[in-house]
Amino acid sequence: MKVSDKTIGLLGVPLGFGAGTLGSDLGVEAMRISSVRGMTLADHILALGYGFRDHGDATIVRPDGTAAENGIRHYGAILRSFHNIASSLDSLLQEGHLPVILGGDHSIAIATYSAISNFYRQSGDKVGLIWFDAHADINTPETSPSGNIHGMPLAALLGLGDEAVAGLGGFRPKLDPAYFAHIGARDVDSGERQIVHDLGLREQFFTMSDIDSRGMAACVADAIAIASKAPGGFAVTFDIDMIDPRFAPGSGTLVRGGTTYREAHLALEMIAANGGMISFEMVEVNPLLDQNNITVELAIELILSALGKTIL
Repeated sequence: MKVSDKTIGLLGVPLGFGAGTLGSDLGVEAMRISSVRGMTLADHILALGYGFRDHGDATIVRPDGTAAENGIRHYGAILRSFHNIASSLDSLLQEGHLPVILGGDHSIAIATYSAISNFYRQSGDKVGLIWFDAHADINTPETSPSGNIHGMPLAALLGLGDEAVAGLGGFRPKLDPAYFAHIGARDVDSGERQIVHDLGLREQFFTMSDIDSRGMAACVADAIAIASKAPGGFAVTFDIDMIDPRFAPGSGTLVRGGTTYREAHLALEMIAANGGMISFEMVEVNPLLDQNNITVELAIELILSALGKTIL
C-alpha cells in the first residue's frame, strides 16, 4: 500500500438536480458512511497512511421549480450552488489537503475543477484532467437534448456554452485541451460528436471501442501521458456509469457495454502509481437505483485504488 504524508480532505457535494434522474445527491452520504470489509471510507484512508479530515458538505441551493433558463434546467440554483462548491473546495486547497470529492451528479465538475484550476493558476500553473465517463459530457445548452447540465460540464470547462457557467470564477476556459483525456465513452450525442471533432479532440477520447481494441492499460497510459504534461499535475473525475451496469447498477444514466470491475481498478491503480494526481472525484452514485449497495461499495473501493491501495 502507498503510504503518504499528505492529508486527504474529504468534501461532499450533494447536488443531484443537474441530472434528469434524482438520487445521486444521496450517494454522498452513502459513500461516506457505508462499510466495506468492516471499515468506512475514512477508516480505509487512514489505513493507507494518509492524514484525514472530513470538510463536510458544500452548501447546495435547492431549486424552487423546473423551468429552464439559458437552456439549462434549474439555472439559478445551479449557479449559486456552484459558487458555494468552488468556495468550499478552495478552502480545502488552501489548507494543503488532497481533495477527495464525493458527488452528486457530474455537473459538480464545473465548480470543482474551476476551483482547482483557479488555485493552481494563482501560482502560474495549468492542471490536467482525466475524465472517466460513459458519456462525453460535452453538450452545450444549444446541443443538449434535455437541458440537464450534468451533460455539459466538459464543454463549460473548455469555455463553451453559457457565459456565467463557463466563466465561473471570472475566467474561461478552465481547461487547456492539450492536458485533457477522456476514457470510456460509448454514448455520445450527435452534437457532442461534432464538438469533439471541431475541437480536434478525437485523439484524446479513449472510447470503449479503443479500449476493446487496444486494452485498458494502453489507453490509460496514453491518457496519463497527456494529462501529466500539465505543470501542476492533473485532477481525476470518475463517473460510476463508466463501468458496465452488471457491476455498477446504481446510476441514473446506465449504458450497456462498459468496463469491467477489474478494468476500472486497473485504470485507477495506474493513476495512483504515476503519482501526479492532485484531486479525485467520484460522481453519479445513486443509492435509490442500487442493488444491495454494490455500486456504493464499488465506488469506495475505486477511491481507495486511486489513493494507492493495491492487492499486495
